[in-house]
Amino acid sequence: MKNHNLYAALRAAFPEDLDAVAVETDDGLMYSWRDLDRGTAMLANLLESMGLPQGARVAVQVEKSVEAMMLYLATLRAGYVFLPLNTAYQSAEIEYFIANAEPSVVVCSRKNFGWVSKIAFKAGTQNVFTLDDDRSGSLLDRAAHCSDQHEVAQSGADDLAAILYTSGTTGRSKGAMLSHGNMLSNALVLKDYWGWKPGDVLIHALPIFHVHGLFVAIHGALINGSKMIWLAKFDPKLVVQKLPEATVFMGVPTLYVRLLAEPGLSRESCRNMRLFVAGSAPLLIETFAEWQQRTGHTILERYGMSETAMLTSNPYDGERRGGTVGFALPGVSLRVQDDDGRALPTGEIGGIQVKGPNVFQGYWRMPEKTKEEFTADGYFKTGDVGKIDERGYITIVGRSKDLIISGGYNVYPAEIESFINDMPGVAESALVGVPHADFGEVGIAIVIAKPGSTLDGDAIIATLKSGLANFKIPKRCFVVGELPRNTMGKVQKNLLREQYKQLFSAR
Repeated sequence: MKNHNLYAALRAAFPEDLDAVAVETDDGLMYSWRDLDRGTAMLANLLESMGLPQGARVAVQVEKSVEAMMLYLATLRAGYVFLPLNTAYQSAEIEYFIANAEPSVVVCSRKNFGWVSKIAFKAGTQNVFTLDDDRSGSLLDRAAHCSDQHEVAQSGADDLAAILYTSGTTGRSKGAMLSHGNMLSNALVLKDYWGWKPGDVLIHALPIFHVHGLFVAIHGALINGSKMIWLAKFDPKLVVQKLPEATVFMGVPTLYVRLLAEPGLSRESCRNMRLFVAGSAPLLIETFAEWQQRTGHTILERYGMSETAMLTSNPYDGERRGGTVGFALPGVSLRVQDDDGRALPTGEIGGIQVKGPNVFQGYWRMPEKTKEEFTADGYFKTGDVGKIDERGYITIVGRSKDLIISGGYNVYPAEIESFINDMPGVAESALVGVPHADFGEVGIAIVIAKPGSTLDGDAIIATLKSGLANFKIPKRCFVVGELPRNTMGKVQKNLLREQYKQLFSAR
């Protein structure tokens, strides 16, 4: 019987020489392919020794490290479900994820063990471990006693491999369920589409708690048996220094903006590079053009989501058009429809819908929500708004759900608005995204005070900072007399975006 376990496919792509370097870290450590195989085996054996139920979730909120990547691979290898959590999440957020996903295992940084373990044990989680980015923590202490031999668990293509929490307009996060088959199909398509070849070396400078860094980058390198140059944090100077040793780089637009600020970035430093990929947020056309001029390389923009992994890409061979996300990937069917479900002609703007082997299984324990998000003929409604030109290039023009993508991170206005609206003296608030040269887009809050109350925008931001992840905090907060509304009384966020769109342009 064929094993569809994603780890089995990644392991099969390891090079014959298992003692070759698989990962080189920014502090000079070298991990061989054998180290990856043995390390994941020990961690998989540790998980299996706990007698976890089938389909058990392993929730992980730790700093980026090669050991954290091994824990992800070990979870797949043992046939359990990986649940990555953004390191910026605070207690209220973690409490929700643990209550909703009911993980059997929680792994966190040592500094957070006190409050995370309290939440986890209260929710009924039996096993809480620590893992730090200096190769220490109770997880590795325990795994050290386990065998380094392990037979990969049998998994079906539809068996759950990961749950990625994404939010909705209500602010209540939804767990997108991705199967072994979803992720493997996507990895294989991209290997081919992006021309991965023997000898490729990837600079991995992204966080590993969302699709871009965890799936697109790691799967891409592993399924090609390619070495990774692993940076714990993005450091533009170090990236420029490492470019001559690499061939592939993946980043969010913010990273490209910061690299362009480095005097050392040149055609010479990029002489061995083959591919620069951008995604997770819109890339400004200025950045696209400046990169081309400075390095001689054209950034390849692509489009994906937590629910689907990668959906579209500019071609590897062929014209990469700035401001577009290219074509639907092989095997992906993409269409643009109006609100009534009618197909729209070329160039007309509507809702983007997709279907394919990469599209997720649905939202964790939300059958009604899942049903709502799929059409009768099986297409997933992405919530993004876009158009397809006469040559088939797809352009994303906005997001029907008012999502703000800041520096590659998703910010959901409804969630932040609910926090602001709960503050004393606040009558109502609106959060909108405005263009920002560094982050692509940032949130700003527009707030109305209750009669007789006086509000201070800076104080509102300071209060938000104590409860929310930093990437969600609005860059500015304005207190105004009223919000623009339509005849139905709905706040017209498009007018607010227009009003404040020049806010950061002079900087």
